[in-house]
Amino acid sequence: MKIDENTIAVIKHLKDGRRSFREIAEELSLSENTVRARVGKLREEGILDICGLVDPAAVPGHTLVIVGVKLQTMELVKKGEELSRLRGVVSVGVVTGRYDLILTVLLSEEFGLLEFYTEEMARCSDDVQSTETCVVYKGFNLKVPYVL
Repeated sequence: MKIDENTIAVIKHLKDGRRSFREIAEELSLSENTVRARVGKLREEGILDICGLVDPAAVPGHTLVIVGVKLQTMELVKKGEELSRLRGVVSVGVVTGRYDLILTVLLSEEFGLLEFYTEEMARCSDDVQSTETCVVYKGFNLKVPYVL
């Protein structure tokens, strides 16, 4: 799908995922059907999700961690896809620099860092050379989908 200026404007208006297509259409001088069709196409192609996000610090007993992963293999995309399916993983990025992958992981009192490493990461430890975990104590504009 071609992402033009109108499509970007629709996406920006969806920052509040509860806004109606009618309201967005009126503000952008588009028809409601145009907005509905563009949003439908964006969702169908996996470009856009509309979901509720939480501030992990505001949910009692929950913590967000960032995990840097250094691999022994160059199959970065394959390993990233594999790690993205682990419990608690919000997102995985193939990155440049010190690490090959950066994971964002949501933890809870019942599913903490120990469980993440011993129950989840252990299943995918082939080709993992090392990891480094950073606990997010305070986030700014940081909200994630509730994946637990």
